[in-house]
Amino acid sequence: MKYVIVTGGVLSGLGKGITTSSLGMLLRARELRVTAIKIDPYLNCDAGTMNPFQHGEVYVLDDGSEVDMDFGNYERFIDVSLTTNHNITTGKVYRTVIEKERRGDYLGNTVQIIPHITDEIKRDIVQVGEDSDVDVTLVELGGTVGDIESMPFLEAVRQLSRDVGRDNIIFIHTTLVPILGVVKEQKTKPTQHSVRELRAIGIKPDFIVTRSERPLEGSIKNKISLFCDVPSDAVISAHDVGSIYEVPLLLEGQGLTDFVLNRFKLDKVEEDLTEWKDYLDRLLNPKDAVNIALVGKYTHLMDSYVSHVEALNHAGAKAKAKVNILWVESEDLEAGGPKDLLHKADGILVPGGFGDRGIEGKISAIRFARENDVPFLGVCLGFQLATVEFSRHVLGLERANSSEFDNDTPYPVVDLLPEQKEVVDMGATMRLGAHEIAVRESSTAERLYGKTKIEERHRHRFEINPDFIGKIEKEGLEYTGRSMDGRRMEIAELAGHPYFVASQFHPEFKSRPLRPSPLHYGLVQASLERKTG
Repeated sequence: MKYVIVTGGVLSGLGKGITTSSLGMLLRARELRVTAIKIDPYLNCDAGTMNPFQHGEVYVLDDGSEVDMDFGNYERFIDVSLTTNHNITTGKVYRTVIEKERRGDYLGNTVQIIPHITDEIKRDIVQVGEDSDVDVTLVELGGTVGDIESMPFLEAVRQLSRDVGRDNIIFIHTTLVPILGVVKEQKTKPTQHSVRELRAIGIKPDFIVTRSERPLEGSIKNKISLFCDVPSDAVISAHDVGSIYEVPLLLEGQGLTDFVLNRFKLDKVEEDLTEWKDYLDRLLNPKDAVNIALVGKYTHLMDSYVSHVEALNHAGAKAKAKVNILWVESEDLEAGGPKDLLHKADGILVPGGFGDRGIEGKISAIRFARENDVPFLGVCLGFQLATVEFSRHVLGLERANSSEFDNDTPYPVVDLLPEQKEVVDMGATMRLGAHEIAVRESSTAERLYGKTKIEERHRHRFEINPDFIGKIEKEGLEYTGRSMDGRRMEIAELAGHPYFVASQFHPEFKSRPLRPSPLHYGLVQASLERKTG
C-alpha cells in the first residue's frame, strides 16, 4: 500500500481537495487503483448538522453519510463511490476511543492522545486502504498546519510514515504564494514559515504545491526549493486557471504524476486523458450560452450549492453551451416579485434547503416557471414546493403547505415521513443515501435516464402526502418516479409544459464530468431550446 498525505499551510481553502482529487484522477489514468480519505479536525462526528453558511454544502454518499463537500470533488474527479469510513473526524475518533475505554479495552491504562488517539487515526487510514483494495490511498488533512485541532492527526501521519516505511508514503504540502499589491512581487515567506512549522512537527514535505494568481516565476521556484529543502522540480505551480477541471492537466504538465510514480518505484503506464481533454474543450469552448436562475436560501455563499454548479457545468459541456448561473436569493423574490428578478432566465433551478425562511420566494419562482413555460427543475425542497405551489394555484387549496412550515395547514400536501415522527436527534437521522426508484415508461425522466429503474441519493425528512396524490395527478402534475414499493413520490412532471421536472432525490450528487446528471442536462437542453425558439 502506498499513501499520499496532502497537508495545507497559511490559510484554509487553498485547494487541498482539488490537488488531492486531481492527483487521484491522474493516477487512475495510469491504471492504478485509487481511493481518497478526508480528515476533518472538527469535533462534529459528521457534516450533517452544519450550517451551509459556515461550512458550504453537505455532500451525501451512497451509504447515507453526510460529509464535507470535498468528497464531491473526489467522486467527480476520481470517479469512485466513497463511504462513511473515508471520512475521519475528531468527533468520530474520540467517540470510538472513549467507547473502547468504557468497555475496558485498554485494560486500565491511562488513555492519552499518544498513543491511543493517534493509533486509532492510523488504524482508520490503513483499514480504509485495505478495505478499498487499492494501490494508492490519498489522504487530505483538513485545516492548516499549526491549528490546535490538527495536531493529533499530523502526529499520526508522522508515525504512519515510520510504520509503513518512507518509501511507501509521500507528503504533499499546499501553500500560498501571494502577490504584494504595491510591488507586484510573488512572496515566499508564507511558504517558508509553513514548511518550517511542518518540519518542526517531524514531517518533511516531498512536494510543495503553490497556490498563486499567476504561474510561479523560475526565481521564486528556486527560492522555495532552497529554503524548504525540496528539489526545484518538486515545487509545483497550481496557479489560477479558468476551470478546476484544468488542474489535472496543469499538474501533469509539470511532471507531478511521474515524480510520484518514481518516488514509489511504480511502473509507468502511458496516461490516456483523451476523454478528459474532450470534456475540457467542450467546457471551455462552448457554441452557445444559456442563463439558469438558481433560486436559493444560501446564495451569499456559493459553496452551499457547489454540486449544482458542477452538475450544470457537466450538463453545459455535453450540450456545448456555457451555463451562466443567475444567483437569486429567494427572500428577494418575496420583496420584489419574480418577474423583475427572473426575466433574464432561460431556465430556473430551485434546490433543497431547510427552514421556512425564503419559502414563499421559492414558491413564487416555481409559479413563474409554470405559468410562463420557463424550463424548471426542482430538487428535494424544490420538489416539495412544486407540489405546494400546484396545490395552491391549480387545485385552489389556498393554504396548502408543508407541515414543516405550517403545522396548522388544512392541506398538508407535504408531511413528515412516518418513521421521522419519533426522531429526536438531528444528526444522521433523515432518509439518507442511495435508494432505487421506479420510473414510468414514456416519461421525460425515462427519456433522460434511458431506463425505468434508477438509483439516486436522498437527504430529507418530509414527503408528498399520499392523501392528496390522486387530486394532484388528476389536474396534470404527475408523479412519474416512485420508490420501488410505490409508497414514496420521487419524480414529478407537469403535463403540457416544455420542461417542468422535480425530484425528491439529489441528482447533483452523482453527476460526473463525463456523465452529467440527466435532470440537469434536461434543464439545460430545454433552456437552450426556449432561448433559440
